[in-house]
Amino acid sequence: MQESVQKLVNMGKMLPLMEEFYTIQGEGFHKGTAAYFVRIGGCDVGCHWCDVKESWNAELHPPTDTDIIITNSLRHSNVIVVTGGEPLTWDMNPLTRGLKEKGAQTHIETSGAYPLTGDWDWICLSPKKVKLPTEEIYSKADELKCIVYNKNDFEFAEQQASKVQDNCILYLQPEWSVREKIIPLIVDYVMKNPKWKISLQTHKYLNIP
Repeated sequence: MQESVQKLVNMGKMLPLMEEFYTIQGEGFHKGTAAYFVRIGGCDVGCHWCDVKESWNAELHPPTDTDIIITNSLRHSNVIVVTGGEPLTWDMNPLTRGLKEKGAQTHIETSGAYPLTGDWDWICLSPKKVKLPTEEIYSKADELKCIVYNKNDFEFAEQQASKVQDNCILYLQPEWSVREKIIPLIVDYVMKNPKWKISLQTHKYLNIP
């Protein structure tokens, strides 16, 4: 990458854009809502069950002018969901500043593994064991989404729930590849611990992006 381009990426004025698309939010509190998704490349968290591993290597995704991303987004929706990869690998301030100036709602889906940048209307924190969130993001999270792959993940979810604010919405979501085995466990757990809600990847059931 040219040094001049790398400098702009480091400043958040360009971002390694993997893909962008208009669809229906499938998960969490805003499921069923039309939104424009911006998927940013780059992630070193390395979840073995990640369903977008092609996002991990930022060098595979072309640095794209942040202003272009903003323009493309606002052609479709005023609800913009930034996801990855791990978007907080990069400085999100220029992106959210431009979106907010145009009246957009800014949502982020993040593991919280890197310092929080950007101005967000909704923060979905989905923590991972292999690279825990920074302490600062727990108090900012609007929803906590814990992925359940096996029984041990319930204990991890409770540990994470103890760190967020009381008004943070708590979700347990089955990992897709083991959903048939895990969903009954989550149903039972939520019935015994009703502070939790169930999140499903409804976009996969609907066969949409």
